[in-house]
Amino acid sequence: MTDLHHTESPRAVTFGAAALRIEDVVALSQARVRPALSDSPAFLARIQRGADFLDRLLREDGNIYGVTTGYGDSCTVTVPAALVADLPHHLYTYHGCGLGALFSPQQTRAILAARLNSLTQGYSGVSVALLKQIEALLQRDLLPLIPSEGSVGASGDLTPLSYLAAVLCGEREVWRDGAPVAAAQALSEAGLTPLRLRPKEGLAIMNGTAVMTALACLAFDRARYLTQLATRITAMASFALDGNAHHFDATLFSVKPHPGQQRVASWLQQDLSCDQPHRNEKRLQDRYSIRCAPHVIGVLADALPWLRSSIENELNSANDNPIIDPDHERVLHGGHFYGGHIAFAMDSMKNAVANIADLLDRQMALLVDGRYNNGLPSNLSGAVGERAAINHGLKALQISASAWTAEALKLTMPASVFSRSTECHNQDKVSMGTIAARDCLRVLELTEQVTAAMLVTVRQGVWLRTRQQADGQAALQALPGQRLAAMQQALGAQIAAVEEDRMLEPDLRALLSSIRAQAWTLYE
Repeated sequence: MTDLHHTESPRAVTFGAAALRIEDVVALSQARVRPALSDSPAFLARIQRGADFLDRLLREDGNIYGVTTGYGDSCTVTVPAALVADLPHHLYTYHGCGLGALFSPQQTRAILAARLNSLTQGYSGVSVALLKQIEALLQRDLLPLIPSEGSVGASGDLTPLSYLAAVLCGEREVWRDGAPVAAAQALSEAGLTPLRLRPKEGLAIMNGTAVMTALACLAFDRARYLTQLATRITAMASFALDGNAHHFDATLFSVKPHPGQQRVASWLQQDLSCDQPHRNEKRLQDRYSIRCAPHVIGVLADALPWLRSSIENELNSANDNPIIDPDHERVLHGGHFYGGHIAFAMDSMKNAVANIADLLDRQMALLVDGRYNNGLPSNLSGAVGERAAINHGLKALQISASAWTAEALKLTMPASVFSRSTECHNQDKVSMGTIAARDCLRVLELTEQVTAAMLVTVRQGVWLRTRQQADGQAALQALPGQRLAAMQQALGAQIAAVEEDRMLEPDLRALLSSIRAQAWTLYE
């Protein structure tokens, strides 16, 4: 069994000590850092004050939503004092109705991290024991099996988070070392005792935005890398097409000063050595998918700062209901479980990402078409002589990339506009934030597939453009600057040039693994 508590790691992510960043959640999701709950006396005392305040309210017959009442529309139903302790267990039990694919181990670690971080804000009225139990799941890599479908994003991610609540209590199943195990067995063998949830703790675990926020952190990390990789691919495509590098001139972009767009243009300018004089025989204006690449990729680059702000704000918020104020001893009933900011962030991100898929698909169409690729072979076939007649190069790959692009574009319909009235019209306006986040991850997956196809394409296009050189090293020297040569060399080490038709699926899968591992260092 993996025990992250004893894994050598360069650092720990400490919950309750400082605000978490997206990078912390990503590192935790990949089990690259150690999770730890703060042992600060001040932090632990704050958590305890909230739990003690709730206990005192119960003793004094306080009326607390979800503690002495039913849930949702049933808030008018008073729960007898003798049954208050049973109520949290009923909450996770009847919400055990998720369907769809299970969240991956990486996604599940991120979900646990997001929920734990929200509870450590100190406004949820939970016990220290509950926080330690979630910490223990992360440390020992005991990951609840959570179905991905069934949340409308308000009152938070109720159904998927019910699987976390159940596992904390020794029910349902966990992933352990890649295999499903009964939660009771896994906890016992890890030396952990199943919890008996205190009043309000069922709501505190489930009534929040942890699932959508966790997925948003993972989506942000992938989208950030994609802006850089799409830029490098564009530089290689421009070279392969014998394009006009002066489209990325710094003075040109100074007059339309979107910072992200300028940054993308600057990267392209560095890659393509734009200080070289423009040759008159070159096409004066390249087609839009090359010339306007900074304007397309730049939309995502410029969106990343505010996307980070929204996601990290949600990540470091108390987002359940009711909010327990231990300092002023108040119970505040509100709607912080509503995931509207994450929904908007994910709907926006998937639009910008899908546009990058479309950009790369259009670049690929130019590269494989003998009418538009400035003298490269049709379909970028590397075959010569009489065998050229039976070889078709990247013809089918371009078809597949077009299919993936179309599917990505189809998914850009915003999920947040599909609010449904649910739960006897108590939840009559909901965020759909989790669906938006899941859609965004699917758009990213499809766009990464298009990106893998384009990596094959630009590697092939650059190789063909430089093939007239005497040897491979001389061919690399024909590339402007050092960065394109280094990228071509890295791709060449991973995938062979297509000289004779071959099955490309293994190359594509290997490239997808490299993309998701962010294997190439691109720009500072």
